Amino acid sequence: MAAILKLSFPFELKADQQDAVDAWLENRFKGSIIYSTGTGKTEIAFECARRLAEIKHNNEPMSSSKHTADRKVNNEFRILFIVPRIVLIEQNVNRLIRYGLPSESVGTFFGEQKEIKEITISTYQSVINHLELIRNSNMIILDEIHLLSETAKEFKKIFDIINEDPTKAVLGLTATINENDTRYNTIIRILPPVKKYMIKDAVTDGRLAKPQVVSVPVNFTESEKNIYVETSRKISFLSRKLGVFDPKRISVFLFKGGYNAKLAKLWFENVRKRKELLSSAQNKLLFAVRIVQKHPFEPIMIFSETIESIKKLEEVLQSNGISSRSIHNKIPSNQRKKILDAWGKEYYPLLSVHTLEIGYDIPEVRIAIIISNSSNFNQVAQRIGRVIRKTNRKNSALIYVIYIRDSKDSSTLRMVKSTVELSDRDNQLTLTSFGS
Repeated sequence: MAAILKLSFPFELKADQQDAVDAWLENRFKGSIIYSTGTGKTEIAFECARRLAEIKHNNEPMSSSKHTADRKVNNEFRILFIVPRIVLIEQNVNRLIRYGLPSESVGTFFGEQKEIKEITISTYQSVINHLELIRNSNMIILDEIHLLSETAKEFKKIFDIINEDPTKAVLGLTATINENDTRYNTIIRILPPVKKYMIKDAVTDGRLAKPQVVSVPVNFTESEKNIYVETSRKISFLSRKLGVFDPKRISVFLFKGGYNAKLAKLWFENVRKRKELLSSAQNKLLFAVRIVQKHPFEPIMIFSETIESIKKLEEVLQSNGISSRSIHNKIPSNQRKKILDAWGKEYYPLLSVHTLEIGYDIPEVRIAIIISNSSNFNQVAQRIGRVIRKTNRKNSALIYVIYIRDSKDSSTLRMVKSTVELSDRDNQLTLTSFGS
């Protein structure tokens, strides 16, 4: 029988998880499940695969082939699980084995490792270079499907191959996706959401830790304010000269050459300068230190937008006698593992640029500090999701948002609030100011 039929959870799936499985099956084995981080999306995906394999097994007659090899192929239910990062491959392999699947049925396909088994786990980057993996699978699971947006041109091939076979089972997983954002049109069209379970739903149901958002408004120094005003003035001026204000449309000018290409280059230079300023403003870094000092000997996640800003924060923490580590995509994966293993033992503040936003299981951490401006709703939700996983020892979480008054920064606070905000009667979310 198909390997996935041996799946056996050492726990009962929650009612909302079972509802998600049923919704996907009822939608003819196609669609996306939008479930908050920490609510068991991976287990939902495994159960979807098991239920579908069960349906196929019950509906297909026994093979009349005389050859054992042919019967083996006919009974296989090939699953391709695609994840965004190599570190997530090992996590999912370990989960499947823990849930009763024989290790010889699970293969990994990335880098030098190219094992194709009944259940193969690979990365998006590996799959776009070996599209036959999609063609030869009965079911495709697309983890963090929001990454396959219209702006990720190289991933378009994945949907092209999926569309070749309308009968192929496809499941998308994500913690959040903005259905009104045109960047996700293809995802919504091909794999429409069949079930949603957002942060506020899971908090109300007691599935996630209760988040407390702490706003920390700070001011620019005088010199920083002058730079911010000047870069903002230049950005507006260049936008008017180009006749467009949208970054995607401005980027088109870069490839056309001529005078407008020079203006577009200057526009992006000023945007980067302002972004770096907002990420590493002096008072932001100083208040981040104060928050860390307020929670000694407790693991803390600090999120920023640039490597430069977290390097500066690391230096400021060090000057205050606080040891910390930074993690980002330029640090080798084996070194990242050592950094994570030492977290909460050799040091407590962990500074991250995007790397820990997707997929890492760090349930014991309950404090996050956001010092960066972000207009990406998915990114904000992923960051919050890192600290609101509920455990026996954790029922609440603290999310500090440090932002510059009267600047673009205030949009981050609004986005955090909209991501976790509950109605007043739920009384689950508290918004306070630092020091209150």
